[in-house]
Amino acid sequence: MIRLHKLNGAEVVINAELIESLETGQETVICLATGNRFLVRESSEQIMALVIEYRGKVNAQSKAVNPIKGFERKEP
Repeated sequence: MIRLHKLNGAEVVINAELIESLETGQETVICLATGNRFLVRESSEQIMALVIEYRGKVNAQSKAVNPIKGFERKEP
């Protein structure tokens, strides 16, 4: 989740996993996979930096999974 600000100053927390696209103009429009759209004060560069930071935290907490573990060949 990333914390952003609507044009009226209200804070909004958005699920970074659902961001589909960003449209940049005088304000930034966040388009979500759900079809919802948000107008926010932050630039697309700021939003991308927040998403990268969020993903880094999520990935740092996850453990790497060995897809072969348990399926190794056993010698007869």
